[in-house]
Amino acid sequence: MNVTIELERMEFRAPHGCYDLEKVVGNRFEVDVMLIVEIGDAAKDDELLKSVNYLTVYDLVAEQMQRPSDTIENVAWRIQECLYGAFNQIVGSKIKVSKLAPPLGGKVEKVSVTLTK
Repeated sequence: MNVTIELERMEFRAPHGCYDLEKVVGNRFEVDVMLIVEIGDAAKDDELLKSVNYLTVYDLVAEQMQRPSDTIENVAWRIQECLYGAFNQIVGSKIKVSKLAPPLGGKVEKVSVTLTK
């Protein structure tokens, strides 16, 4: 059986960006993770070990968010690779990383990158 697990609107302050100041003071980011997970009978049997632990997903995302990158594309890729490495039950995913209020010279709510596998 496949289930979809979503962690939505996780917010972080992180040192991502191509400008030196962004790497020092950081920016605000939002991350959405959608995982398609093969859980077998985990739902029926109420077995956490056969599913994906949400706290572990959050912790892995938070860890990747603190590693500096020039691009949010790289951040999304690292998050995706890390999650696939941690959970062999994942059969599909969508990772969205958004930089809130990016420094583009005008009012922009956010810029986002979505990586699908």
